[in-house]
Amino acid sequence: MANRQEVVVAPVSGQVKQLEEVPDPTFSQKMMGDGLAIEPNDGNVVAPLNGEVIQIFPTNHAIGIRSDSGLEVLIHIGLDTVNMDGEGFEAYVGQGDYVKSGDLLIAFDMDLVSKKAKGVITPVIITNGDAIDGLEKTNDAAVEASTSVLLKAEINNDSEGETPVASGGEYSKEVTEIVAALGGEENINAATHCVTRLRFALDDDDKVDKTTLENLDIVKGSFLANGQFQVVIGQGTVDKVYAAMINETNIGEATKEDVKAATGEKQNLLQRGIKVLADIFIPILPAIVTAGLLMGINNILANPGIVYDDQSIIDVHQEWAGLADLINIIANTAFTFLPALIGWSAVKRFGGNELLGVVLGLIMVHPDLLNAWSYGDALEEGNIPTWNLFGWEIDKIGYQGQVLPVLFASWILAKIELFLKKRVMDSLQLLVVAPVALLVVGFLTFVIIGPVTFAIGNWITDGLVSLFDQFAILGGLVYGAVYAPLVITGMHHTFLAVDLQLIGSTGTTFLWPILALSNIAQGSAAFAMMLAAKDEKLKGLSGTSGLSAYLGITEPAMFGVNLRFKFPFIAAVIGSAIAGAFITMQHVLASSVGVGGIPGILSIVPDGWLAFGIGMAIVIVVPFVLTYLMAFRRLDK
Repeated sequence: MANRQEVVVAPVSGQVKQLEEVPDPTFSQKMMGDGLAIEPNDGNVVAPLNGEVIQIFPTNHAIGIRSDSGLEVLIHIGLDTVNMDGEGFEAYVGQGDYVKSGDLLIAFDMDLVSKKAKGVITPVIITNGDAIDGLEKTNDAAVEASTSVLLKAEINNDSEGETPVASGGEYSKEVTEIVAALGGEENINAATHCVTRLRFALDDDDKVDKTTLENLDIVKGSFLANGQFQVVIGQGTVDKVYAAMINETNIGEATKEDVKAATGEKQNLLQRGIKVLADIFIPILPAIVTAGLLMGINNILANPGIVYDDQSIIDVHQEWAGLADLINIIANTAFTFLPALIGWSAVKRFGGNELLGVVLGLIMVHPDLLNAWSYGDALEEGNIPTWNLFGWEIDKIGYQGQVLPVLFASWILAKIELFLKKRVMDSLQLLVVAPVALLVVGFLTFVIIGPVTFAIGNWITDGLVSLFDQFAILGGLVYGAVYAPLVITGMHHTFLAVDLQLIGSTGTTFLWPILALSNIAQGSAAFAMMLAAKDEKLKGLSGTSGLSAYLGITEPAMFGVNLRFKFPFIAAVIGSAIAGAFITMQHVLASSVGVGGIPGILSIVPDGWLAFGIGMAIVIVVPFVLTYLMAFRRLDK
C-alpha cells in the first residue's frame, strides 16, 4: 500500500524563511522537528490542514494540530511570546476541537508582538517526524494563508490513525533523570514551561551535565538563553513532564515572571547593557547586511585592479556605469541614514513611539547640516557652520554614520515621551507629546548629546585604530580567538556597534573581516564532524549546520555540534585566531558589514582580497584537520 501524502498549507501569509534563519536554537537546530517559518504580513492564523486541536497553550501563542492521517503540526507564533501571557492573542478554537483547513485559529496583534517579543517570525513544524518518510518544502519566497502549499509530507502507513496517549504519572523516571542532570533540586531556583520546553533558573549553570541530559530519550535538546536554561521536550508532553516534576519533587510551581526575575538577578550591569544593544541592533541587521552585500557588488564594478590591471570594469565598459551608480545609491542608503534605523529600533526598545525615533534619526542627518564626513576638513579650515541662538554659537553638524549620539538621544526621547504621556490628557497628547519631546531632544542633541558622544566615539575609534596599528598580529590573534566565545555570551552584539562606528568614522573596519572568518571556522569544524561521525543524526545535523555557518549563520553549528563536543569548537577558535592574526597583519579591511561567511569577501576592500582568501583557506583547513584528527580519539566509533 502506497504512503499517503499530507499537504500542509500556509497558516499565515508572509515571507518564507528556512528554520536555520530563526534566531532560536529550538527551531534553528530542528530540536522539535523539521519545517519552515513565515514572517507574517498580518495577524490571522488559520488551520493548515484538517484535524484535531491537540494542544493550545494557555497564552494562545502556539497551537498543535493532528491530522486525520496522524501528522502533527505545531504553529508557534513569534519568539518568546510565551512571556506576553496572552496579551495581544485571541483564540477562536479550543483543545479537542476539530478544524478544517482555512478555519481561523488565532488572531494576534502584530505591532504588540513586534514590540514586546523577540519577533513575529512563525515556525511551522512537523513534530512527529518519525511518522513520515519524506518532507517536501515549498520553494516560494512568499505564501498566502490557506491557499499556498507550504509542506508536503509522505505519511507512514504504520502511523496512520495512531493517537499517542500519555499521563503525567508516566514521567517519574524521566523527571528524576532530568533533575539529576541539571545538578539536583538544590541547583534549581525556579522552573516553568512553555509549549515546547522546560525553562529553569539555575543557581549554577556549570553544574549541568549536558551530555547526560541530551542523551535522555525524552530530551530533544537544551541550551542557555537570556539567563534561562531551556530543555526542549515537545508539545503535548512538556506540560505532563512539568506536572510530574511539580508533583514528585520539591521544586515549586513558578510563573514565567518568577523565572525571569530569578534569572534577571544573575545578570550584572554589563550583561543587561549587552542585551539592550542586542535588542536594538538585531532588528536592523538585515538592512545593514543587505547594504553590505550590495556595496560589495559595487566594489567589483567600480574598483580598479580587479579584472583589469589599472582600470575598473566601468572604466572599460561604460555601459555598466549607470548600474554601478544605482547599486551604490541603494547600498549606501542604509549607512547614510543609519541614525534613522538605530533611532527606530532604539526608541522602540526603550518603550517609546518608534516613528519618533525615525524622525529623530533623520533630523541628525538633515541635508542642511554639515556632513559628519566633512567635519575634519571643515575643522582644519575653520569654517564650521553654526547657529546663533541669542548670542550662543552652536555647531551645525550632522551625525552620519555615528552610533553613540543617536543611541543616547533615543533613550532620552523615549523617557520624555513616556513622562509626558502620563501627565498630558489624551485629547491633547497629539498636540503636545511628540512636538515637545522632539524639540527638547533635538535641542539637547545638538548642544550636549551630539558633541559629547561624537567625541567619545572618535576616542574609541582612534584608540582601536592605534592599538591594531601598533600590535596588528596580537590584536588579530586575540579577536580571532575570543569572537566565538563572545557569541556564546551574546557580547558579540557590542562589536556590531563598534564596526558601524569604525565605518562611520574611517570608512572601513578591520574587525568585521575576522568575524567573517570565525564563522567559516565553525562551519569547517562542523563539516569535519560530519565526515568523522558514525551516528546518522549527527552527520545530518553537522552537514546542514556547517553549510549554514559558511553562509553566515553559526548558531546551529556552534550550539548544535561544536560546543556539544567541545573539541570542534576549540579547533575552530584556533583556526580563527591564526587567520585573524594573518589578515590583520596584512591590513585587510571591510568597507561594510555584510554576510559573515564565504560571501563576506564581497564586503572586503579589493586590495585585501588575496590576503582574505588566504585567511579563508586557513579557517577551512586548520579547523577541519584538527577536528577530524581529534574526532578519531574522542568519538565513539
